[in-house]
Amino acid sequence: MSPSPIAPAPGSSLSAARRSRELAESVGGPVVDVLVVGLGATGAGVALDAAARGLSVVAVDAHDLAFGTSRFSSKLIHGGLRYLASGQLDVAHESAVERGVLMERTAPHLVRAQPFVLPLTPLVSRGQSALAWAGFRAGDTLRLAARTARATLPAPRRLSTVETRHLAPALRPQGLRGGLLSWDGRLTDDARLVTALARTAAARGARVLTRVRALDLTSSGARVRDELTGQEGEIRARTVINATGVWAGGLVEGIRIRPSRGTHLVLRSDHLGQLPAGLHVPVPGETNRFVLVLPQGDGRIYVGLTDEPVEGDIPDVPEVPETDIGFLLDVLGSVLDVPVQRDDVVGAFAGLRPLLDTSPDAAPADAPRTADISRRHAVLTSPEGVITVVGGKLTTYRRMAQDAVDAAVAARRLTAGPSPTASLPLVGAASPAALGAVRAPRRLVQRYGVEAAAVQELGALDPRLGEPVLPGHPVTAAELLWAVRHEGALDEADLLDRRTRIGLVPADRAAALDAAREVLGEAWARQG
Repeated sequence: MSPSPIAPAPGSSLSAARRSRELAESVGGPVVDVLVVGLGATGAGVALDAAARGLSVVAVDAHDLAFGTSRFSSKLIHGGLRYLASGQLDVAHESAVERGVLMERTAPHLVRAQPFVLPLTPLVSRGQSALAWAGFRAGDTLRLAARTARATLPAPRRLSTVETRHLAPALRPQGLRGGLLSWDGRLTDDARLVTALARTAAARGARVLTRVRALDLTSSGARVRDELTGQEGEIRARTVINATGVWAGGLVEGIRIRPSRGTHLVLRSDHLGQLPAGLHVPVPGETNRFVLVLPQGDGRIYVGLTDEPVEGDIPDVPEVPETDIGFLLDVLGSVLDVPVQRDDVVGAFAGLRPLLDTSPDAAPADAPRTADISRRHAVLTSPEGVITVVGGKLTTYRRMAQDAVDAAVAARRLTAGPSPTASLPLVGAASPAALGAVRAPRRLVQRYGVEAAAVQELGALDPRLGEPVLPGHPVTAAELLWAVRHEGALDEADLLDRRTRIGLVPADRAAALDAAREVLGEAWARQG
């Protein structure tokens, strides 16, 4: 395999060799300004924010980039409509602002406008229809207040029955009286956003270290263990930021989290036919809750999501209970002409929302539903001086990171200016015109931005690399090799479960495993 003729963004490549070198420099090395624990969207965002201000940064995670909640979202960048409906005006406005930042400045290659149809079935009363339409109009007002261009997010509008069936041909025609069309932001892939954040931070000098577990946190650093070798040591820092999300309470006492499980189903696209738009399917008996049908463009459709409290120990990877699957299938079946059966579900995944518990003394029966808990984030400082950022949601990761670094700078009197990340493009980002001129398939541009040409040429150098790694799925071996060379992938799970989403369908994962191992083997042999 020859090297790619087009280089990635300078300094942004993450690899096994770079990890080993920077881990050796960090453990027992000089004091750094900021140690970040956790490399989901928020933690990677914190690393980027701090590094972009000129601070020295080490960021660690016990597993991989986007190992936890950040790879199990709906892949949507919400404008805050739900929060507006519940009276959380500040959260709604913040969401709309951050959506615009991602779509127009920092990640236009990864985030684009997604149309949604709310079908007006007999289960949706005229009062509910009027309420939903008012909500969509209010959401458009949020867009305007956030100064997001109309060209970026079109206006909502009413649909005729014919238009509704055209956008969603699988809908049951009996009693259908049209639909409501709205728009929101949609991520190509949440895990790829985290990868772009981590690589952009690395390009600014941050040391991004996966498979490094923080065992104990103090205000002056952490004791860590290299999960690949078992060796332990100390990383010293002027400030420590705990960005471990739903697991934050395991590292810092006094942090109370009420995890909420959001489950999605994975279906093959042929079960619902062509879907030019996603669907908002109202949950019976709820006034402001919907199941989302999300076409992915790779032969799959996601259906989600639930909002169920999680009790007890928090697992690394949540299991999907049959009750969640049944609930989603029932809601989906309320609008489809031919209901989806249990055997049609080829995969399922669940993420845990790190909701801050603001009523720790309430009895379980009196505690609010997780669906009703505010998505506001909080930056908390422990008595020992460790800063924890928790709550919030994927859309507002950048603001969460900014607030956490602001707190660290103030607490430790670090020399740093204001955050520049609202206008800092991530690796791969460019203007729409520049992205449109990239000589690569549109699918690659939506995943890699301007680097898509490098991935494409890598595949052109060797016929084996240009081939899909399994029939019926678009991911090629070149994408896997790129992930090993430049995106910090260390094993098959990194490649199949996070750098690509092949692993969301167990049968596809099994079929692609040999290809992933072959790419890893050849990459290691070349490095050796």
